[in-house]
Amino acid sequence: MRYYLLIFLSLLTRLAVAQTPRADLLIRNGRLYDGTGNAWVLGDVAVRAGRIVAVGRLPATYPADTVLDAQGLAVAPGFIDVHTHIEDDEVRQPTADNFLYDGVTTVVTGNCGSSRPNLGRYFRTLDSLHLSVNTASLIGHGTVRKAVMGRAQRPPTPGELSQMESLVDQAMRAGAVGLSSGLIYVPGTYSRTPELIQLARAAARYRGLYATHMRNESDSVLLAMQEALRVGREAGLPLQISHLKLGGQQNWGRTAEMLALLDQARHNGQQVTIDQYPYTASSTSLSTLLPDAVQADGRDSLRQRLARPAVRRAVEASMLERLRARKMKHFSYAVVASFPPDTSYQGQSIEEINRRRGRPHKARAEAATILELVLQYDAGMVFHGMSETDVQRILRYPQNMVASDASIRVWREGAPHPRGYGSNARVLGRYVRELRVITLEEAIRRMTSLPAQTFGFPDRGLLRPGFAADVVIFDPATVQDRSTFAQPHQYSTGMKYVLVNGRLTVRNGQHTGQRAGQVLYGPGKQ
Repeated sequence: MRYYLLIFLSLLTRLAVAQTPRADLLIRNGRLYDGTGNAWVLGDVAVRAGRIVAVGRLPATYPADTVLDAQGLAVAPGFIDVHTHIEDDEVRQPTADNFLYDGVTTVVTGNCGSSRPNLGRYFRTLDSLHLSVNTASLIGHGTVRKAVMGRAQRPPTPGELSQMESLVDQAMRAGAVGLSSGLIYVPGTYSRTPELIQLARAAARYRGLYATHMRNESDSVLLAMQEALRVGREAGLPLQISHLKLGGQQNWGRTAEMLALLDQARHNGQQVTIDQYPYTASSTSLSTLLPDAVQADGRDSLRQRLARPAVRRAVEASMLERLRARKMKHFSYAVVASFPPDTSYQGQSIEEINRRRGRPHKARAEAATILELVLQYDAGMVFHGMSETDVQRILRYPQNMVASDASIRVWREGAPHPRGYGSNARVLGRYVRELRVITLEEAIRRMTSLPAQTFGFPDRGLLRPGFAADVVIFDPATVQDRSTFAQPHQYSTGMKYVLVNGRLTVRNGQHTGQRAGQVLYGPGKQ
């Protein structure tokens, strides 16, 4: 009797295998990190028609066209970079190599208040480009304000605010995932809280979120956080604080207060999350060193104002006061990343450029050099000035996602911040493997399911049947960022395979040329 039972079970097994749809690709013997933060398990992942169809210990006879041996490797959902600025560079380099070699399969652009004004048209452009990564976009508050008011330094009229609200509504119906603001940049810096609340309410009607580059990330950071929390609370939508950091040596150590404020808000029932790039330097434009008021109404107005000796002296005095607040004697912390009029300046500090120009080695002469450079071209900069202790404290915060705050890097162009090449690999190599600031399971959760949940990607971020087959396979023992401030143009290593929508886009550490990325739309898409 037992003999016949074994034959019957064998026939059932063969029948089940025969009826199993053939996988396009089968990942075998990997350490599966499912994205939830749970401990890894040994198993397999089957992919068919761009979707994950099976996860677990699959039969040895499971049919597949291609089999990848992942023994000893981590298998995880593709990483989601929630804070990027890919506009323009997606046309120049649609393969997005820097993101893929860092394990990223999805990027969110339109951050810091700056996006394409017509997202419907932008999404159609992305569809025609066929990027190698998936793309979602926020609608930028600064972009909307500029479309209606230019660079005017005043509150909007009721009619102008209504026009801005209409543009946000239009963008959300086109598929934006939320509203972003950049409150240190012109014209976003000229807005006030009620304006932001009203526009955020327009995004909330379509279940979007509010992502903000806050008004201050230095001395007044707590006030800026309180404003951001107020916008999220009164508009009734989730709040995402972009690239949370604390600049200036005079502020080092205050991150404990910042995180306590976030914890209190969450305790009170407010949905708030943050993202971070794991470096002690930031990167933005040189003009952010100038007072907001002098930049109103465009570059011609700036030029006219600075032509007046009294105004120029006042602007220089303002910059020198900020330098003294940093407890520094020179602008050595400000390093040029991109300056097309003279690329030899790239990689040099303002202090070095000032001396190169034969100026006195004085901070006031350096301030004058800054103004001359801004009038010539608003250089992209790297600003050194954060504490490693603060970086690690923010990294430990559970509701924190890893982000690059970068564009698609064009190889050998400029001297950019290394975060565009290595943010995820740096977390995995330095902060997980070497320093053990967080566990590997937790780091992967921050890069996968947490951003998918926060930004509303219901079929991404987990290794789960039915989910899109965005998968990264890497070696936890060797994954490493290689990009540095001195030599930024270096890809991360250790990402052996990367799948985007089921297509093998990185094989044995090399881009295959596949461009299977899709546009990911917000819930308001109509």
